[in-house]
Amino acid sequence: MRQTVELRLSPQDAADPQRVRAAALLAAHRPDSPSTQVVLRRRSTDARSRQVLIALSVDLYIDETPPTQTSERSRLQAAVASSAQVLIVGAGPAGYFAALECLRYGIRPIVIDRGKDVRARRRDLRAIQQEGHVDSNSNYCFGEGGAGAYSDGKLYTRSSKRGDITRVLRTLVEHGAKSDILIDAHPHIGSNKLPNVVASIRQTILDFGGQVHFESRCTDFLLEKQRCIGAVVNDREEIRAAAVILATGHSARDIYDLCRRRGIRTEFKPFAMGLRAEHPQELIDEIQYRQRPRDVLLEAASYKLVEQVDNRGVYSFCMCPGGLIVPSATAPGEIVVNGMSMSRRDSRFANSGIVVEIRADDVQAYASHGSFAGLAMQQEVEHLMFSCTNARTQRSPGQKLVDFCEGKTSAVLPQFSYIPGMESHDLHRLLPTFIAARLQRAFRLFDKKMRGYYSSEAVVTAVESRTSTPVNIPRDPESLQHVEIAGLYPCGEGAGYAGGIVSAAMDGQRVAQACALSMGCHESMEIHASH
Repeated sequence: MRQTVELRLSPQDAADPQRVRAAALLAAHRPDSPSTQVVLRRRSTDARSRQVLIALSVDLYIDETPPTQTSERSRLQAAVASSAQVLIVGAGPAGYFAALECLRYGIRPIVIDRGKDVRARRRDLRAIQQEGHVDSNSNYCFGEGGAGAYSDGKLYTRSSKRGDITRVLRTLVEHGAKSDILIDAHPHIGSNKLPNVVASIRQTILDFGGQVHFESRCTDFLLEKQRCIGAVVNDREEIRAAAVILATGHSARDIYDLCRRRGIRTEFKPFAMGLRAEHPQELIDEIQYRQRPRDVLLEAASYKLVEQVDNRGVYSFCMCPGGLIVPSATAPGEIVVNGMSMSRRDSRFANSGIVVEIRADDVQAYASHGSFAGLAMQQEVEHLMFSCTNARTQRSPGQKLVDFCEGKTSAVLPQFSYIPGMESHDLHRLLPTFIAARLQRAFRLFDKKMRGYYSSEAVVTAVESRTSTPVNIPRDPESLQHVEIAGLYPCGEGAGYAGGIVSAAMDGQRVAQACALSMGCHESMEIHASH
């Protein structure tokens, strides 16, 4: 018999398995017995009242054994030499989870990525941080693991209808992530831990007969009678395949250009742009937990904010408690900022993107670019942020949050985490007017929800522009192939169908399943469905 109970305990009690067990038995009106097993299913922090509590969902198994889950790795089949193969462009979460899904059906995945393996990327990230040198193929966005590998590793998503979130999380745990991600309401791995998980997934792909090739950029598609039959790599090597999964991430602008050159339809997609705001973590803890310093058993406090300002959403994006602001440019001559946190989230700072929704009528000045109007706007603002700094490195323009809202130049900037450095600039003059004006109003409105958020200790920097792709590569909702090009499967964030690690991974799985179906893997699919 299974019985589920909901508990709200102090951080001290929630951290002690014996106290959790005692509280669960008491709530279930059950005596303690060796035949009763207590299994923690869900954990979250409840800071709504003056005393911060930990909310737990607990299953009690009385006179029965908790069910065991079949491992995700055990579902894979070896891809034999004669198997049909699928070419996957991009080794981020969409690409790698698509590769694993192909292996479930005995299909060989060939993964190519323009960047380097996840460990070799570190040298190029160091060059961005310390020298301002941007490698256009290896950076915070490009390379094994994609943008998520070194930009935090948050696993929260609302896309539960797109696939099985638990399957994705179990796969990550089987490849080295802590099992806590299976129970935490807002799971997080951390930028120092996720690279090892990514490398382990690659090894599984190789172990089962797949291939992974780095420094291999897709430079053309092989098209034959409105069908994609492969791709050209590095302008010289042709790889032919039964299908091509395009999982290149939100910043692969050369792929959009390639689509345009080859007559592959693209569309404008709404996106968002703004600033990254950074506060002392202690201030956010005080606002959210009413503690300074916070209880050592509590995680670094986070926040989520949203307002409607002049018929546009203004909201927090990729909030990183105990984190750092990092340079996320993908080409020389541009400034882009993003956030990340290590697994312990123990930095002195908390940062978040604060961005404004951008629709088609907001980019009319770029209408001559057609479906690339949003992309043109992105690029123009990123180049402006670079050109305004004196050092011509990856130093970003920054301003006190309160000075930004009041239209003042900051004589001195608060302390910040951004390693390349900041220069004081009037950001409301650098951003598009409709974005700056909404941000200025939103920050004051946010303070009504989080008293103290509008603080002279906070700094804002620009530009937070890579929240998602401004270009959609349309696909048929049933077959998931491009609406005009058979055999081409747009996938993940770069095609406009995901936002974050988990949703991209689930989209990769869905697209690989569609590939398997189109390739006639019906029997194999039925076997795995029964599992």
